[in-house]
Amino acid sequence: MTAQRTRPVGYAIWLIVASVVGWWAAFQLTLDKIIQLENPDAVLGCNISVMIQCGKNLDSWQGEVFGFPNPIIGLTGWMAPMVVGVALLAGARFPRWFWGAFGAGVTFAFGFVCWLIGQSLYAPNLGVLCPWCMLTWAVTIPTFFATVLHLFRNGTFSSSPTVKARAARLMAWVPLATILAYAVVILLAQLRGLDLLGEVAGLLF
Repeated sequence: MTAQRTRPVGYAIWLIVASVVGWWAAFQLTLDKIIQLENPDAVLGCNISVMIQCGKNLDSWQGEVFGFPNPIIGLTGWMAPMVVGVALLAGARFPRWFWGAFGAGVTFAFGFVCWLIGQSLYAPNLGVLCPWCMLTWAVTIPTFFATVLHLFRNGTFSSSPTVKARAARLMAWVPLATILAYAVVILLAQLRGLDLLGEVAGLLF
């Protein structure tokens, strides 16, 4: 097992920042879910408009796909990158198996977020965007990109010096890749919005 030999300060700081933001979003969703359970008719603060709201998402089967509210996943799951980020800043070295497991967890989170984005935009029972969910998406996407590159950079996927060096250089492109991913989501949302408007217009006229 090969342990990491460098201290990736920038990556560690990002893990901490993303964890704080993601955990806060999950916490707010949890509070809204509790309010919704206590009073199904309550007007949630995240319900901004017909298209921007979290109440519909929380009340859907997609909002508790594993049998419990999705925000609980965020409350627990974001603790992992927080701990890893703090440990890296403290100089901790993790073996390859640990990074593999961490990468698998981040990949699962990214896949789950992609699925939730698709459900929010295209599922017949939803068709809305949740503010707190979008905040979670916003930090999960770059965390996935950065983590994949870091696993190449630190030798988890390959011990080749060339691969490590290229991954290190590509780290500088994570912000651009993130912006492009955001742009794709925004474009899909706009197109879906136009489709919905067309459906409404068809019903009216």
